[in-house]
Amino acid sequence: MNETHVLSPTEQENVLARLKAAQDGRNYVTEEKIAEIADSLGLPVGEVYGVATFYSFLSVKKVGRNVIRVCQSLPCHLKGAETVAKTITETLDIAPGETTPDGRFTLEMTNCIGACDLAPAMLVNGDLHGNLTPEKIVKILKGYK
Repeated sequence: MNETHVLSPTEQENVLARLKAAQDGRNYVTEEKIAEIADSLGLPVGEVYGVATFYSFLSVKKVGRNVIRVCQSLPCHLKGAETVAKTITETLDIAPGETTPDGRFTLEMTNCIGACDLAPAMLVNGDLHGNLTPEKIVKILKGYK
């Protein structure tokens, strides 16, 4: 019988910090890096993987150079998050969770990004863009290579 290890708050912070560091520069965390982090902290790989997949700002699969995260919290939803997602989908010809064939963009839907006063809003590589309109979205996307 396998016992489940419950991460303490300190262990969670250590795992999260290491996962964020591992993701920098490539926008995702490899399976090898997850195993390495688990080994270095003396934790089961499944626990580290669980943390990596729980947080929407971490990814365990290869993503585009530019990761677009469209906020779908209630304020953004009420102010047109669906239009934001639709405009991006039509402009880039990808659906949420997909990456453009050239590897330039990945589109993700996420919960609150802390910009309710700018709803509807999105992040592109951590850059906040708010009060979005279809025209503004197209212009923003053109600015990312």
